[in-house]
Amino acid sequence: MEKKDFYYLGKILKTFGNKGQLMVHLEVDEPERYLNLESVYLDIYGERIPFFITGVELKSKNSAVFSFADVDSADVAEEYTGKEMFLPVSGLPELKGKQFYFHEVEGFTVVDTHFGELGTVMNILDLHHQALFRIIYGEKEILVPVVDEVIIDIDREKKVLTIEAPEGLIDIYL
Repeated sequence: MEKKDFYYLGKILKTFGNKGQLMVHLEVDEPERYLNLESVYLDIYGERIPFFITGVELKSKNSAVFSFADVDSADVAEEYTGKEMFLPVSGLPELKGKQFYFHEVEGFTVVDTHFGELGTVMNILDLHHQALFRIIYGEKEILVPVVDEVIIDIDREKKVLTIEAPEGLIDIYL
C-alpha cells in the first residue's frame, strides 16, 4: 500500500507504566470506535509498518493507552514514542451528503456560489480551534473555514465542492 492509502489516526506521546504500554493522542472524532482495533501502522523511517494490538484503553476524549504485541517493557516502548499511527483508508465507512473525511476532498475543485470556481483543495489545515480548506487559486492561497454553514454541496463523482464563503472573505484574497 502507498501512503495515500492511509489516514492519520494519532501520535504516540510517551510510555505508560513499565509493561510496554504507550499513551496515544487520537486525532479522531469518535475515539470509542477504535477500541477494538487489531492493528495499526506506525510510520518508521518513512515506511508504514503494521503493529498488532493486544489492548486499547480509552483514558479521556482523545487519549488512550495502547498495548502492542512484542512490546513488553518500557525500554522497548520508548523506541516508539513520537511515532505517528495510521489506518488504511479502505476501512473507513463511506460518508454521504455533506459529511466527508478531510483527506477525501483533497484535489476537489472548489466552486463558490458568488465567485464561481476558486481553485483546488490542496489540503485541510486542522488547526486547534478551526479547520480550514487550503485552496490554491493560480498563484494565491485562499483559506476558508470548514463549517457546515459554508459547505453547500459535495459532488464526489465530479470531485466538486460547492461553498458559500462568508461575505468579504474571498475579496481579502483576490
